[in-house]
Amino acid sequence: MSTTTLERSTTAAPARPDDRRTSDPGGALAHRAAALDGLRTVAILIVMLYHLHVPGFGGGFIGVTVFFVLSGFLITTLLLGERRRTGRIRLGAFWLKRMLRLYPALVVLVAVGVALWSWVGDYKGASYSAGEAAAIALTYTGNLFRAFWNTTQGVFAHTWSLSMEEQFYLVWPVVLVALLALRARRRVLVTGLGAVIAGGATASWLSYRAPGGGSTPDVYFSPVLGVVPLATGCLLALLLDDERVRVWARGLAGHLGTWVGIALLAGVLSWIDDDWTQHAWTFGLLLPATGAVSAVLIGGLVSVRSPLSVALSWTPIAWFGRRVSYSAYLWHPLVIALLGTVAASAFGAFDRIWLLGGAVLVAVGAAYAVEVPVERLRRRFREARRLLAAERSVTQTRG
Repeated sequence: MSTTTLERSTTAAPARPDDRRTSDPGGALAHRAAALDGLRTVAILIVMLYHLHVPGFGGGFIGVTVFFVLSGFLITTLLLGERRRTGRIRLGAFWLKRMLRLYPALVVLVAVGVALWSWVGDYKGASYSAGEAAAIALTYTGNLFRAFWNTTQGVFAHTWSLSMEEQFYLVWPVVLVALLALRARRRVLVTGLGAVIAGGATASWLSYRAPGGGSTPDVYFSPVLGVVPLATGCLLALLLDDERVRVWARGLAGHLGTWVGIALLAGVLSWIDDDWTQHAWTFGLLLPATGAVSAVLIGGLVSVRSPLSVALSWTPIAWFGRRVSYSAYLWHPLVIALLGTVAASAFGAFDRIWLLGGAVLVAVGAAYAVEVPVERLRRRFREARRLLAAERSVTQTRG
């Protein structure tokens, strides 16, 4: 996913004793936090296990909530860091980086999904043709169609969460830049985000309508609910941008946040049962509270070194979250739709294990076939621009 939030995570607290930190006076982040990459791994795995209907993971959809909080936290932190270093936030550059990071992989997934549509298109139902479903996915509007028109895009249905994040990327940076230009105090920003969180949770509760059968309520896909965990992540970033809060979080508060956060998150995961769609408080209270718990956990992970942060920073776990999590989110529904029936007949009770392994292999392959080459091209382009700028500077100096 995007976390989405999907940029490299950074923190002011060391994940390992030998970490080399770069100076960023007054900033909340100074180097990549491998523990947050590891948290991505945990989040995407519980989402995949949820979609595979593995017993005990009926609440695995909360992994999306964790991703949303991570996105809000990381993106806000990056924007604040850029303003601190350069005195401004370049919105055009930010949006271009987001597009180059996320869009190529989505385009490839959609192309493959359209090619296989006759086999996988009706996965969990489809309200549109292959072309229509592809257009919705590629325009990042899936959440709007699912929330307001009660439709679904078949094997592309899961792209609703990507749509939510992209809409956030379009709106929040502009709002943040405007408020900073008006010299709004941090207290005003924090209060405003708190109001958005409370208002979104309340509106989600009030707009809930019990769905028929076992379907998911429309409010789950609504931007009104989706903005709550994203704003929660933004709020965490603004709080940790304050040196006094960071000092406080580096002590006992950070350790408590880490362990209380992971315990409550695990508790929510195990407590949710099959009737979660039948209660308004699931969307007005439980999911917003899950976002708050995720923020507490993230705040602890980036503030103190603990056994949990060390475990999540373990190279294989952090690598998967950093390199493969987005690809895994994109591709696993297609793998399940394409191979689910075959796996059930061939492997019986072990079909979920084989499907999970197949989805992971496809995700790794797709990440290195699509995302890595695109990133290399981006680096070469940046290096070429840097060399050109240096050459122009030398020429002007000589002139």
